Amino acid sequence: MTTPWDDWNHVLKIDPDKELPEGVTYGDLCATGTDAIEVGGTMGITEENMSAVIEACAEHDVPLYQEPSNPQVVLEDDALDGYLIPTVFNAGSPFWITEAHKEWVRLDDDLDWERTTTEAYIVMNPEADVATLTEANCDLEADDVAAYATVAERMFGQEIVYVEYSGMLGNEGVVDAAANAVDDATLFYGGGIHDYDSAYSMAQYADVIVVGDLAHDEGIEAVQETVEAANDV
Repeated sequence: MTTPWDDWNHVLKIDPDKELPEGVTYGDLCATGTDAIEVGGTMGITEENMSAVIEACAEHDVPLYQEPSNPQVVLEDDALDGYLIPTVFNAGSPFWITEAHKEWVRLDDDLDWERTTTEAYIVMNPEADVATLTEANCDLEADDVAAYATVAERMFGQEIVYVEYSGMLGNEGVVDAAANAVDDATLFYGGGIHDYDSAYSMAQYADVIVVGDLAHDEGIEAVQETVEAANDV
């Protein structure tokens, strides 16, 4: 079975709770050459700010996905190509493994399963908001991460395994171990990518690199450098 992300190298994640640099529009970000736009964030996410970003990006010809942080901000919008739903495999609280997902299913009796895919997150930066929120155990060695990746793919049938170092550039050995642990699942990597070299270093191991804060902090040219690096590997 083929999936859209089989052909991706680069995803741009836009946080609705963060401002864009002066003079930068969502249309500019959509035109950076990224393979897809993912709209989501950990803190300060509401239906209103989520809807505003999705509406702005929907005007442009780039695949558009929502990554909701909780069931209350899921938007039913035909402009979306789908929903990428995190399940944090190393979360300390079961809420972020299955409970939030159970609530979504309970509250929505017409969930669009055809457009819904879970992402097996392995959160690695203990200082990140997502680690604090999910009480993630980030004290993991490369073989621990590889084992989580194998469990995600082999036991839980996850199509996407996501190594997340949000806020810092990750350990290449850890990402390499995760890459070697999966066969058919697509490995996403996110965290600390800030220029061509950092993007290239992680794209050597991950199938898809995810760039987020850079769009909000630096703008168009910086994002374009990371797209170029992802495509050069």
